[in-house]
Amino acid sequence: MDVTKYYSFWIVVFLSLWDSSLGQIVYSVSEEVNKGTVIGNIAKDLKISAQELESRMFQIMPAGSNAKYFDVNVKTGSLFVKDRIDREELCGSNQKCALNLEALAQNPHRLYRLEIIVVDVNDNAPFFPESTYVVNVTEIANEGDRFPLPIAKDSDVGSNSLKDYKLSSNEYFSLDIHSGQKSMLAELVLQKALDREKQAAIHLILTAVDGGKPPKSGTLSIVVDVIDVNDNKPIFRKPLYKVKVKENSPIGTKIISVSASDLDEGINSEIQYSFLGHENTDETNRFTINSKSGEIAVQGQIDYEEDSAIELRVQARDKGSPPKSTHCKVLIEVVDENDNVPEIVTTPLLESVKEDAKPGTAVALVTVSDKDGGKNGIVHCALKGSFPFKLETSYNNHYSLVVDGPLDRESASLYNITITAADEGTPSLSSSTVITLHISDVNDNAPDFPAPVINYSAPVISTHPDGSWSFSKSTQQYDVCFSSDTIKSDVVVFPSPFPPADAELISINGEDTFTRTQTLPSTEKNDNSPVILPPYSEPGSVNSENIPYSAEAGYFVAKIRAVDADSGYNALLSYHLTEPKGTNLFRIGSSTGEIKTKRRMSDNDLKTHPLLITVSDNGEPSLSATMSMDVVVVESLDDIKTSFREVPVKEESFSDLNLYLLIAIVSVSVIFLLSLVGLIAVKCYRTDSSFSRDGIRVASQGLDKGDLMNLSFLEILSEFSFKVLQPECKQL
Repeated sequence: MDVTKYYSFWIVVFLSLWDSSLGQIVYSVSEEVNKGTVIGNIAKDLKISAQELESRMFQIMPAGSNAKYFDVNVKTGSLFVKDRIDREELCGSNQKCALNLEALAQNPHRLYRLEIIVVDVNDNAPFFPESTYVVNVTEIANEGDRFPLPIAKDSDVGSNSLKDYKLSSNEYFSLDIHSGQKSMLAELVLQKALDREKQAAIHLILTAVDGGKPPKSGTLSIVVDVIDVNDNKPIFRKPLYKVKVKENSPIGTKIISVSASDLDEGINSEIQYSFLGHENTDETNRFTINSKSGEIAVQGQIDYEEDSAIELRVQARDKGSPPKSTHCKVLIEVVDENDNVPEIVTTPLLESVKEDAKPGTAVALVTVSDKDGGKNGIVHCALKGSFPFKLETSYNNHYSLVVDGPLDRESASLYNITITAADEGTPSLSSSTVITLHISDVNDNAPDFPAPVINYSAPVISTHPDGSWSFSKSTQQYDVCFSSDTIKSDVVVFPSPFPPADAELISINGEDTFTRTQTLPSTEKNDNSPVILPPYSEPGSVNSENIPYSAEAGYFVAKIRAVDADSGYNALLSYHLTEPKGTNLFRIGSSTGEIKTKRRMSDNDLKTHPLLITVSDNGEPSLSATMSMDVVVVESLDDIKTSFREVPVKEESFSDLNLYLLIAIVSVSVIFLLSLVGLIAVKCYRTDSSFSRDGIRVASQGLDKGDLMNLSFLEILSEFSFKVLQPECKQL
């Protein structure tokens, strides 16, 4: 059947209403429209710009089967059809066919409800369950006798459904039409007495017509066999039977008996019962009738959710020759049982929840449903257990899981939240599901030292009254106190054994009229390996970086950063790169850790390049750390989620110009300091001629050979000026 010519019948595209209480937009669209058909403008209807749709990543939520039929163009705001819509497939014989969708906008998160009403088009013609129907009519039949005909069906609804029957022109029968609860019935009415000898068979055409524009139709060939003799037909005790049956009733359950009588005698009064007009249909598959007693019983699955009311037509036919028959209706009301467990569908909104997320932040959507009706279909949803989250009702069994308290990743980095749904049936049925939420870290904790302050006392020789000294090692603080009556000297003496020294961590501070910092001499061991910093610091992991095929020589790939807890030469790090044999495509800055390309890509190069990066220190023996990286070559920059490209930069080196500048600065500093020391010495010499002799003696007492070996030239000058000149020149 060519239905495309009816696509243009009418594509109803309009915004029906904005329900402020439910936050729901209603659209309408005809079934069978072309893919890409626009049914509305989301941006216009929500009163926001199309640019905001794109920036807020507006999208139709994928949960549920309805999402496949529609999508949104975030550049224009158009809501369009992306798949074929068949109303009959989606909603069957229901008069109203509405598809519910959910759309989500981010930053901030906002959920919108959409209802798409699918309008029926006349794409199905009426049809009969059989192509030929035989009616046996006795020649002594009375005028006005009625003969029921098979029911035509039409998958369309509303004005496009079955509307009328038409009978081909003839002199014996007319057509009587009346509507049933779910269908339109047609009966042949005898208008003129039959004469078998004159015409033994009458051929008629019954046409079923729907209400579409233009209308569609289906035909049934009717053969009326004119037979003689049996002049009484069976009569049912009542034309309509009503009965209730519970869904899921066991096979064989008896629900009702129909009964008919015949005034004839003998074989002409024997009656057989059967279903009329429902051969090989769902009704006859679910029920059976005893042909002799008229007892109707269950023979298949009775499901309230599939069909809440069933209409049967029962025929009573005698065994006369020719046989006569009559019919009645049996209306079966299916009583709902609580046989469906509530269903829970969760849709996470965030990959992880930050621990500083504010109360009310939505983290997931929860939808519950129950196929049962009445109280059996009323569902209540709740969280099982105590969590810093809660469920907020959106509408019609739709919930949002939101933050309801402070989060602390250091206390709980992951929550397994159990969501339960229970209906109001008796007994109540329930189901549950678990949604896992990961808590991501924010920098909300200051560093903390594990050990308190430790006091350490030692004899000290100082020239300053009430002086105090302190030194620190790692996280422990040591204090050295001395009084003014100690032997006057400028050298602080610590007894042996001294606390274990670590060249990176120990320092001595003196406080009196001035402050000094002196590093305790200690022979450092290379006892710390380099440590690779994030994002490449995961032990045992293989990191991945993408570069485009068009990358030029010098293209920046990645930068490896590392630290070493040692000091001096032991902390001087160098970076080395190992590539697959024959590749020779990448290089790494030995001091910067920057990985760059040496040349352009070629067709012979691998698509994935495994690299091994080694970070070594300058200690004896040298310690090192390694990491692995896969460099993946992609076709274009569009395939790279995040790329950083830098202009090739020549590796830094200590140039001759740098050396000259350093020598010049040091020379000027030394000359200035010598001039200053000389000036102070001359003035002091005039004041006390014994300055030189005593000062040198004091200096020699204060600086032993070990101290001198660890002091630079500038430090010796500073030591000399403070130890010799300062005590003698206080009067200046």
